[in-house]
Amino acid sequence: MNFQVLLYYKYVTIDKPEELLKNHQKLCKELELTGRIIIAKEGINGTVEGQEANCQKYQTWLLSLSEFEDIEFKISESNGKVFPKLSIKERAEIVAGHTEINPNSLTGKYLSPKDLQNWFENGKEFYVIDMRNDYEHQAGHFQNSILPKLGHFRDLPKILPSIEHLRDKTVVSVCTGGIRCETASGFLLANGFTDVWQLKGGIFRYLEEFPSQYFLGKMYVFDGRMFLSFGQKSIGKCQICGVPSENYVNIANGRREHIICCEKCIAQGKVQLQT
Repeated sequence: MNFQVLLYYKYVTIDKPEELLKNHQKLCKELELTGRIIIAKEGINGTVEGQEANCQKYQTWLLSLSEFEDIEFKISESNGKVFPKLSIKERAEIVAGHTEINPNSLTGKYLSPKDLQNWFENGKEFYVIDMRNDYEHQAGHFQNSILPKLGHFRDLPKILPSIEHLRDKTVVSVCTGGIRCETASGFLLANGFTDVWQLKGGIFRYLEEFPSQYFLGKMYVFDGRMFLSFGQKSIGKCQICGVPSENYVNIANGRREHIICCEKCIAQGKVQLQT
């Protein structure tokens, strides 16, 4: 039995989000889908898993709705166990943190994976800014990219001092599937950056087309798989002793912190895990 994970989003005005939520609850239950879906007046953001045939039925249904007829699905294989349950919620925004930025009216220019590859190969001057949480960088990131200390997406204003010198440079915002960059690129524009691009389809689409090239390591994902690899070698290292590792844990240090820590360091009590 083949299982898939669908990753998707779209910023679009939804007049009746509560109605869309109820329809989702009914259909996803019938199709036995698991995962997370957030619905708001500004759009939809979802990651769901299910049997391949049922995932196809879900895609067909969502594409049949006028506001989502051009929504883009990023599809990957799975084992049917990456989500423990289904969660569908209505919220004020589909990415928490920056209600002052509306990607429908302010967002960066789109850069295709092919164009980004050409920029790398042709030596164009540009700067990749990774807008993911800092612990995601540990698993993989673009070569020579800027990796801000971003503990949570709502902390975007805190990283401005570290990148202000790029205001008049060509910058490319990157994230997993593209949704965070819709807001992050708009945030940069709103704060005086003049030539702002965002990687269309995110790191996911780039790795589909150009695996094992300018992206180093694996891509962190927010599900039971933890990583998504398109053939890349691991670059993960234990944050305590530095040995190669892909073992992410939550440590107890007064705040939620997600790090790579090898099993040996855990066994030796060098970190205290959250319970």
